[in-house]
Amino acid sequence: MKVHLPSIGIGVGVIVAVIIAVSLFGHGIPNPMAVSTEQQSATLDKTVSQNGLSAKDTLSLLIDNTSPVLGSDNAPITMIEFGDYQCFFCNKFYHTIEPDVVKNYIDTGKVRMVFKDFVIIGQDSVNAAHAAHCAQEQNKFWQYHDELYNNWNGENTGWASSANLLKFAKNVGLNDTQFGQCMAQSKYISTVQGSLSDAKGLGLTGTPDFFIIAPDKTITKIEGAQPFTVFDELFKSKLK
Repeated sequence: MKVHLPSIGIGVGVIVAVIIAVSLFGHGIPNPMAVSTEQQSATLDKTVSQNGLSAKDTLSLLIDNTSPVLGSDNAPITMIEFGDYQCFFCNKFYHTIEPDVVKNYIDTGKVRMVFKDFVIIGQDSVNAAHAAHCAQEQNKFWQYHDELYNNWNGENTGWASSANLLKFAKNVGLNDTQFGQCMAQSKYISTVQGSLSDAKGLGLTGTPDFFIIAPDKTITKIEGAQPFTVFDELFKSKLK
């Protein structure tokens, strides 16, 4: 599956960059923000384009290898999270910040969200990410995503073992035979590894990181599990 305004004051630890968005076609994300060839070739801010990538290539790193969309396909803002299911701060974001984002912006049709795997903690991170994509075979990516975070128990503690991943599948009502076959065949490992490569291509070094693609065809990067007020102020500024 398949972007800031310098004056909104959204807090310490937030990294902001302005780029011109390119077409968001394919890979499960609709294309409400397609722009001209001239815009696609616009120079990127060095903060985002650290490796001399074109606008088109940078957008590919953001919108390839994602989860299905959470929220309305017609939402004016797209929020992309790079996360690791074993990550402490990803788990913190999920439990303390994401519920307010969902309630105020995703459920109201203002924001749509996708998740990209940045599996940097251990093998269980890879296995958990792969399991979520296997769950999508049965249209339950987000249910499984939630189940993973609701069973989080530290980094490399064994909570995301193969046995537990199968138990989580049963908990969300998946056909365990189909799920087990998907896991055994490593059907989506290329998606997980591709997303990891995308994150590295963007110069990311930790999780979670967020990229907000706004209606004005700009991208804002938010680094870390920032308070809800950070997301709230940004969303409000982009929806004016």
